[in-house]
Amino acid sequence: MLTPGEVLVNGERISAVGASVPHPADGETIDLGDTTLMPGLIDAHVHLFLHPGAEDLQTVQESVPQRTITAMLAARADLMAGFTAERDMGTEGAGSADTAVRNAIDQGLMPGPRLRVSGNAIDILGGHEDAIEFNPAQHVLSNATYANNAEELVEAIREQIKEGADFIKMYETGRDTLHEGEFHTPYQYTEAQLSAAVQETARVGKRVAVHATGEPGTLYAAEAGVASIDHALQLSPETMRLMREKHIPAVPTFTIFEYFADHAANPAQAARERAMFEYHAREFRNQLAAGVPMAAGSDVGPFPHGTQARELVLMAKFGMTPAAALQADLLNGAKLLGWGGQIGELKQGYWADMIAVPGNPLEDITVVEKVSFVMKGGVIYRR
Repeated sequence: MLTPGEVLVNGERISAVGASVPHPADGETIDLGDTTLMPGLIDAHVHLFLHPGAEDLQTVQESVPQRTITAMLAARADLMAGFTAERDMGTEGAGSADTAVRNAIDQGLMPGPRLRVSGNAIDILGGHEDAIEFNPAQHVLSNATYANNAEELVEAIREQIKEGADFIKMYETGRDTLHEGEFHTPYQYTEAQLSAAVQETARVGKRVAVHATGEPGTLYAAEAGVASIDHALQLSPETMRLMREKHIPAVPTFTIFEYFADHAANPAQAARERAMFEYHAREFRNQLAAGVPMAAGSDVGPFPHGTQARELVLMAKFGMTPAAALQADLLNGAKLLGWGGQIGELKQGYWADMIAVPGNPLEDITVVEKVSFVMKGGVIYRR
């Protein structure tokens, strides 16, 4: 960390960083005072098309145009909170509408983070995101795209890439149960099926990310070589070894677990959610000790957009140093989103994605929840 520090921005890129940089005569000087200037935050697991409330009902009751407007507002809220890059992990029934949101941001038509989008996630019939609690006679649509075998996976992947997906999101496990301290979750795809999906996406230079909470689904995902294992409550020693060797990060998404525990509908549900949250925290410490790489993703959407910096606070609370939590967010996040060497650091040639926070985040990680300045691509969005 430099004190004092200066950054010279030319267009959308950083052209110099140091204790002192050139001050062009025609340039604007922005004095941020006694704050810390740092790279824009990265959220590797968001749902722009979701908002707080009954998730299964909003995807049924709200039209795709309405949900797209919701996503546009969510993208703006996340950017203003300091998140300059995000990975949208499925529109939950809105198809490829996230492609339009990403493109509008890229074209400067609306404010928002840099986005990697996946369109609909992919799921099996009767799987984690299927509409299994509705009257079957109503034929309520799944929140994900059905694919029940390797051939259907390849077809679904090709369709999603055709519609603009940057990566593919698959549901590999669910639903989860925790009984007397024992965690259980059924897998949805075999290792061979996941490998077929990974190979098909790799054919066109893309990757697969999975919702995978526990064994054996997490092991199948690691064996197949996915880009990330999101949620990752339960990882066997073999799974952790493979993730370490293949550099597959876990994305813990603690914030959503905390939110569900704090906003349960009744005491019994609150107790179940709290037990799951505490189990996750215990297993996370074991994963850190085993050297599992981490990236930061919050699962924001079911809880309010713009509040997800809480994820870094929780990662530090449950065993990471503030520096390690920031590295998981900025360095591993940049690589996971395919922007390594372009974002996540304040370096010459990188995109000018920067935020300012009060105090030193290496000493007090909670300052990332108090962003006062946001720049993305050399454009100031908050000041």
